[in-house]
Parts: sequence; structure tokens; C-alpha cells
Amino acid sequence: MKRSDDARGSAPPLPSVEPVGLVDPTGRRTEGAAYDTPEPGALLALLRGMVIGRRFDRQASALARQGRLAVYPSSRGQEACQVGGALALADRDWLFPTYRDCVSLVARGVDPVEVLTLLRGDWHSGYDPRRHRCAPQCTPLATSAPHAVGLAWAARRAGEDAAALVMMGDGATSEGDAHEAFNFAAVWKAPVVFLVQNNQWAISVPVDKQSAAPTLAHKAVGYGMAGVHIDGNDAAAVYAAVSQALEAARDGGGPTLIEARTYRLDPHTNSDDPGRYRDDAERARWEERDPLARLEALLRAEGALDDAAMDGFEKEAEITAAAVRERYSGDDETAPEDLFAHVYHSIPAQLERQRRDLLAEIGEG
Repeated sequence: MKRSDDARGSAPPLPSVEPVGLVDPTGRRTEGAAYDTPEPGALLALLRGMVIGRRFDRQASALARQGRLAVYPSSRGQEACQVGGALALADRDWLFPTYRDCVSLVARGVDPVEVLTLLRGDWHSGYDPRRHRCAPQCTPLATSAPHAVGLAWAARRAGEDAAALVMMGDGATSEGDAHEAFNFAAVWKAPVVFLVQNNQWAISVPVDKQSAAPTLAHKAVGYGMAGVHIDGNDAAAVYAAVSQALEAARDGGGPTLIEARTYRLDPHTNSDDPGRYRDDAERARWEERDPLARLEALLRAEGALDDAAMDGFEKEAEITAAAVRERYSGDDETAPEDLFAHVYHSIPAQLERQRRDLLAEIGEG
């Protein structure tokens, strides 16, 4: 039966072409903001999370250079998205991170060492997804998006008042999995929020080579869901937009696609050379929009932050980094035969031969 236009409902408003923010790059409140600025306590929590997150990120990058991690994708410069998105979640909500969202997991309360387990090359995700309500990190782009829609829809059918936050990059919006997730979420009005961290580059491919849409948030229009375009280096704006979208999702308002315009200051991973495809001037312009400096300036100007409080955040960050270093300083106790464990219920003959060959080789060595 053909569905009438009335049954489809009215179209959501178009996203703004210019990103919406609450705090300008100098740390002053913007006029006519689209969202209410979070309370000082929430802003302080955001700044604390970003200070700890940046120090953790620096420590993880150092571990990768030392060979203690197989790879590390830095999120330096994207802390407002990482922390703002995570802190907007309620305890009952779910986070679906990508490989670049380690800082988001730390902000969610996952043990920093467990966060790095996957990037170390161990065979498991490193943390208990059910305990933290965080799905395992995924390296393939956008594959977690349909999973998040399925979980959120199942939770609603089970009577749970929970939503899911999917974190993805600009490159992920070009993947088929993302479009399938957008479509199912919109049709089912699943309680899902898609937070697209548009950091301008999908490895070496700029965003203008990926999409001809005015913004990535405009992709929401074709699916009949809300699209929002925000300043991804404004932690207050990220927190406010994600919080509002999650609340709407839980209340039956359906999904929201949020594009947060930000920038990846470091290489795609520690094995990448960004000098081959972008210039230093571009990077310097974005460094002037540092999300930490912006929020710190606002809080200091409004008397909500002093040197003692900032020193406390920085000391806490150093304690976190030191603990990660200490716990990674020991010998790797991973058993080589674990490579073959927990993959198949009954190990295939080919893998069993490989397992025996590996153990025999180790024994001869």
C-alpha cells in the first residue's frame, strides 16, 4: 500500500551551513546561541576530562613510538568531541566508539590500560562492554553503526529507557554501513545519535573529495531525521547538542545526525606522514582553535576556574599517564597460543596445524 505524505510527517529543519557554537575561539560566549550553555560544574568536568584525555593521548603516542603499542591513532585536537560526547551520556546509555575514540572511553570511565589493549595487538577488546556499556572499538569504518541501531531498537522493545551514541569520522559517512544505519534508525525512530567528528581528512582524502553536500549534517535530510552542524572544538556546544539529541532519542523523537567540525592535529596514525597531503599553515590555523584553551579561557573569565583547580586537573592527568607507563613497563605475558583461542568453537584443522607449528618453532628457539 502506498504511504501518504501525511503519514511520513513533516521534514526536519535544515542544518546550518556554518557550525553552531556556544563559545568562540577566544573563550567568550557567542550571541544568540542555539543551545543553553551547560552549568559551570559541567564545564569544569569537560575541562578536566579534556586535560586528562590529552595527556593520556600523548602518553599513548609515546608508547607507540617505543614499540609498546602496535599502532595508535591520536585524537589530539578532537578532545571536545571525545569528552563532550562521552559526558553527555547517561549511565544507562551505550557508547559505540571507533579506533580513534580512546579518549572518549577514558572519559566514560574505562581503565586507560584496558582501552589500549586492542591497539597493543591482544586478542580481546580489553574491557567488559556490558559493565561499561561501551561496545568494543572497531577499526573498519562505520561497521558499529548498524550494531548500535540494532541494540538501541532492541533496548526500546525491551522497555529500557536507553539511547546509543555512535562515534564516527567524516570518512565513515561514505561507507554503506553508515547509510544503512541512518536509514534503519530513521524508519524505526531508534534512540540513536550519530556523532560525526569531521576532522577534515579521511587519512589523505579531504572532506570535499568525499561529499558534495553543503555539510555532512545535510545527509540526515534524505533519511528524514534531524541534522545538526556544530563547532566540534567547542566542548560546551558538543555537550549541549549531544545531550539534547540523546534526550530527544530517549523520548521517542528518533535519531539525530550531528556533524562536529574539528581537526586532527596529529597524523592519521603513528605510521602516517601528513606532510605528504596537508600543509603546516592549515594545521597552525586549527591549533589557534584549541578546544582546551577555549574552555579554560571561558571558565577563567567567568571566575569558575583558578590556578589551583587547573593545577589539580594537570596533576591528575600526570598520575593517569604515569600509571599507564608503569603498567606497560613489564614484560608481555601473552601466551602465543592465545592467537588461536576464542575464535572458533572447534578449531579448524588448518589452524590447528598452524598452532602446532608455532609451538614447535618456539620450542626449537
